[in-house]
Amino acid sequence: MGKTRLEAFSDGVIAIIITIMVLELKVPHGADLNALAPLWPVFLSYLLSFVYIGIYWNNHHHMLHAVTNVTGGMLWANLHLLFWLSLVPFVTGWMGENHFSSIPVAVYGVVLFMAGLAYTVLMRCLTQDKHNTQLRNAVGTVDTKGLLSMALYLVGIALSVVHAWLGFAVYVSVAVMWLVPDRRIEKRITAVD
Repeated sequence: MGKTRLEAFSDGVIAIIITIMVLELKVPHGADLNALAPLWPVFLSYLLSFVYIGIYWNNHHHMLHAVTNVTGGMLWANLHLLFWLSLVPFVTGWMGENHFSSIPVAVYGVVLFMAGLAYTVLMRCLTQDKHNTQLRNAVGTVDTKGLLSMALYLVGIALSVVHAWLGFAVYVSVAVMWLVPDRRIEKRITAVD
């Protein structure tokens, strides 16, 4: 099975996720800059989530660029990832509307952790296929950055219960770590193309 439908569907879902998130940004009732002040938590949570969705979109693109074969199991693994990403607008809104209270920030971390786990499962499904040698050769057998990210999400979840801003800071640090797409895939694709 070709990868074109998988890429198109995933891109469409990710575009909808970003659209839903931006629609949660409510227009202030005042016309001066002071009217924007109450919106800073909502905007800050939106900004972080936009970056995360962008990171997933970017790395998903690179990953699929190196794939030649897609199976039914891979489609389900991709849907599993998209399910967790589709919850990002909900937890983003909940976290922002509640001014980064502990429980919403912790649940935000749970969704990030599950999305990271789903991405790992998808990567594993893709690299286990004998036809996807370019991807397998590019990423190898251990995803140190991915495993570190999931460990940091767990730390962030625990810290969120203690103090929400500590957990949020951990989530920001993971996003910063991923701003550059997966270099392993990018180098391999460039070398082959």
